Amino acid sequence: MILLVPADSPAARAGAYAQDDDVAAVMELTDVAPVSVPHRIRGRAWVAGWLTAVRGRERGIAAKLLTDRNPAGPPPGGMGWMMLRLEVGEVQVDDLWGECRVSAEDFAAARPDPLARHEAELLQHLAAAHPGQLDRLTALLGEEAAAAATGHRPVPLALDRHGMRLRYCRRQEGFDVRFEFPDPVTDVMGLRREMHRLFEAAGWDG
Repeated sequence: MILLVPADSPAARAGAYAQDDDVAAVMELTDVAPVSVPHRIRGRAWVAGWLTAVRGRERGIAAKLLTDRNPAGPPPGGMGWMMLRLEVGEVQVDDLWGECRVSAEDFAAARPDPLARHEAELLQHLAAAHPGQLDRLTALLGEEAAAAATGHRPVPLALDRHGMRLRYCRRQEGFDVRFEFPDPVTDVMGLRREMHRLFEAAGWDG
């Protein structure tokens, strides 16, 4: 994993003099919902490993990788920034889907969900432009869950290739419901088709 950090940060100073595996590090990531809901933190992850500076010919490869992934970010070779390599040893995840440990091999083999890059924009659009359709999805819940949803406002909380999670909110309380797609979607167009089918199943005829 390649990290771009301020050159005057403690991580950069430690990485500059690191040899082999002598600088251990833990990076904590917090996933915050891009819409307004009670308890907005959707999950946390901890990536543990060893830091070293990116040197020599590898700098060009690492800089291109960072630029491709985040073209709007700071220039990897710019003044005031330093590239570090985090050799991942273990990952721990605690989120809406559960808690688990991920090996370094599985972490390296993982690929981003095809909706990850667009998820924030899609959730904000659903919340702002389709509250009526989201409310109709309550009809797809079981009798007990539908009764519990009375008086609650459904807010789209998470989207991935397998489905959508709504949080039914009232004041500072709420509960989550997951709607699964029949088949995983591979792009935004596929998501639109699945959302349309979901709304139709709930009785929306728009």
